[in-house]
Amino acid sequence: MAAAARDSRSVAGSEEADEAVRGTCEDASICKRFAVSVGYWKDPYIQYFVRQAKERKAPEINRGYYARVHGVSQLLKAFLKKTECNCQIINLGAGMDTMFWRLKDENLLPKKYFEVDFPMIVARKIYNIKSKPPLSKPIMESHSGESFLIDAHSLDSSRYSILAADLRDSSALEEKLKKFNMNTQLPTLLIAECVLVYMTPQQSANLLKWAANTFQAAMFINYEQVNMADRFGQIMIENLQRRQCSLAGVETCRSLDSQKERLLLNGWETANAIDMVKVYSCLPQADVKRIEGLEFLDEKELLEQLMQHYCICWATKDSCNLGLSNITF
Repeated sequence: MAAAARDSRSVAGSEEADEAVRGTCEDASICKRFAVSVGYWKDPYIQYFVRQAKERKAPEINRGYYARVHGVSQLLKAFLKKTECNCQIINLGAGMDTMFWRLKDENLLPKKYFEVDFPMIVARKIYNIKSKPPLSKPIMESHSGESFLIDAHSLDSSRYSILAADLRDSSALEEKLKKFNMNTQLPTLLIAECVLVYMTPQQSANLLKWAANTFQAAMFINYEQVNMADRFGQIMIENLQRRQCSLAGVETCRSLDSQKERLLLNGWETANAIDMVKVYSCLPQADVKRIEGLEFLDEKELLEQLMQHYCICWATKDSCNLGLSNITF
C-alpha cells in the first residue's frame, strides 16, 4: 500500500515537473516574439504561435535571445552548407520554433525537417498550423507525393514532420521518427535548446548515445546552462525551483569541460563548447552594433553574467568525411 502511494506520488511529481518544463516553452516563445517586435531579428511567423508579451522584456533578456537564436542559426547554416542541404534536421523539444518556415523562405530546406515535443505542445502547434494559412501554405507548397498525414498529435508531409514523443525513451522516439521516414543514412543535425538540462544525466546520456549510434554522419547542437556551481548559478536554480521547475541534469552544466565530456563519453568524435559571451563576440559585428542601438542597456554586468551562464555546445560524428568537424564560429 505504501509502495503504491509512493508510486502515485512519484507519477504525480513527474507530471508536475513535466508541466513546469512545458511552461518554459511558453516563456521562451513570448520572449522571442517580444525581441522580434523590437527589431532584434526578423521572424514573420512567430506571431502566429504566441501572443505578444503583456509587459516589456528587459534589454539583457532580448540580447540574450538574440545571441541564442543567431548562434544556433549560424551553426545550423554551416551544417546545411557542408551537406548542400542533402540532410535532415531533427529539432528535439522544438516548442513553437519557426526555423522550418524561415529556412523555406531562404531556399535552404533540408530533405526533411522533424520536430519533436510533448503531446500538449505538439497539439497546440498543429492547431495553429491548421488554422493559419501563412503556416499551412508553406508546408503544402513544399509537399510532394501522395501521403499527407495530420491528426491531433502528428503531422507528416514530405518535407516537414511534427510528432509527440518522450525524449527520455530513445527506442520509442526512433520508432516514431522512422514511421515518418527518418533516414539514418542521411547526414543529420539534431538540435536541443534548453532540453537536456531537464533530463537526468543518465537520460540525456542515453539520448546522446542513441543519436551518435544511429546516424552515419551527424552533428548535435546543444544550447543550455553552464557554470552553474557558482553563486549566480545557484540563484538561477532557486528561481526555477520556485516555479516547481527542477533542473534534473544540472550537474552536467558545471563547466564547459563537463559539457564537452558528456558528448565525448557518449559516442561523439569531436566536441566544442563556448559560453554566450564568446558566441556574442563571434556574431557579425555590424548587426550586433545595430541591435545594441535598439535599446539602452543599463545592466551591462548582468548581461555578461547571464551570458557566462549559458553556452552552445556542438559535437560531430562524420563517417562520410563531410568535414563536419571543421564547423565552428
